[in-house]
Amino acid sequence: MEIRADGDRLWHSLMEMAKIGPGKHGGNCRLALTDEDIEGRTLFQKWASEAGCTIRRDTMGNIFARRDGKNQDKDPVLSGSHLDTQPAGGRFDGILGVLGGLEVVRSLNDHGIETVSPFEIVVWTNEEGARFPPSMMGSGVFTGILEQDEIYKNQDTGGITVEDELLRTGQLGDVPCKLFPIKAYYELHIEQGPVLENENTCIGVVTGGQGSVWTHITLFGQGAHAGTTPMKYRRDPMMGASRIITEMREIIRNHSEAVGTVGRLETYPASINTIPGSVFFTVDTRHPNEEILMQINQDLKYVVKSVCSSEGLESEFKNISINPTVEFNQDCVATVRHSADSLGYSHRDIVSGAGHDACQVNHVAPTGMIFIPCEGGLSHDEAENTTPEHVSAGADVLLNSVIASAGA
Repeated sequence: MEIRADGDRLWHSLMEMAKIGPGKHGGNCRLALTDEDIEGRTLFQKWASEAGCTIRRDTMGNIFARRDGKNQDKDPVLSGSHLDTQPAGGRFDGILGVLGGLEVVRSLNDHGIETVSPFEIVVWTNEEGARFPPSMMGSGVFTGILEQDEIYKNQDTGGITVEDELLRTGQLGDVPCKLFPIKAYYELHIEQGPVLENENTCIGVVTGGQGSVWTHITLFGQGAHAGTTPMKYRRDPMMGASRIITEMREIIRNHSEAVGTVGRLETYPASINTIPGSVFFTVDTRHPNEEILMQINQDLKYVVKSVCSSEGLESEFKNISINPTVEFNQDCVATVRHSADSLGYSHRDIVSGAGHDACQVNHVAPTGMIFIPCEGGLSHDEAENTTPEHVSAGADVLLNSVIASAGA
């Protein structure tokens, strides 16, 4: 017989966590390794300790809260996500996965269930990449995709390094950040898109994730006076950027399922009456087919070169993050599907359009994900929202998936 989590308790915990780092419009701002992020981490560790977990932190600040199993020699089942947010983020992105894992522990305690394998909740450091690029930093180092020594040197816009903040905030743990054997990993998350809500479906059984390429592009021209320099004599990188961005949209439109975003655009010097000497902007491109994704990247690189040639500009084109497409473990996917079905929740298979820590873990351990709907498909925005009923359903599916993998 399937058992159920305490959805009301989970919702209350989510609302308590949302009081830390409140945004201006009902959301949250807890950038990675800021004081607000640390306050959230401290609260989670308090709750996990009260639920009987032992806590450890590794050298990337990743937090592991362990509930022992009947057989301590068995590889643990993990579940988690992240507590850091976007600058104007919501109350559920990432946090739901962490507190959903905590609710698994609390519910196992309520029902007096001792799993055969240990169960661990994990909080990954800097999933968002909003303060320190790249995203999925903690899970990336853990899985060997990223090099810790290089990541330590990465800086925020104020020149503060990752290592500086790990030390300042006391998050630099004494356990090496490296892979250990994992029986299965599950992550509960809001969909961050409109499909489940539009189809009135309760649970998304995530079969994989689309690939993404993050690119930094800088165009160099000639700064000059805005009033005294005739248009035909200008080497204006802003005009070049506008052409590239427009042509990028056409590249994206030529490929079904592709998406492309310019998230940052900065001019130097930023003055109303000065032609900028340089322009920096970011491009995020995504597609579920890896071959098409790389072709989009090559097409974009060609456009940059072509536009700069015609505008008399120089350029720097740097891919800062390439995340391949992901197919989740078939057994974990089947476990999530069976749990949703046994509990009587409507469900559908779905591919994630966003990157997640689960996508990194999938390279080294059997992995599955559970989606619940979010209102209007909104995420990475303070208006991000879901319902207590959907949160409860997601926790039920997560709990039963964990029990199926960990044994009871």
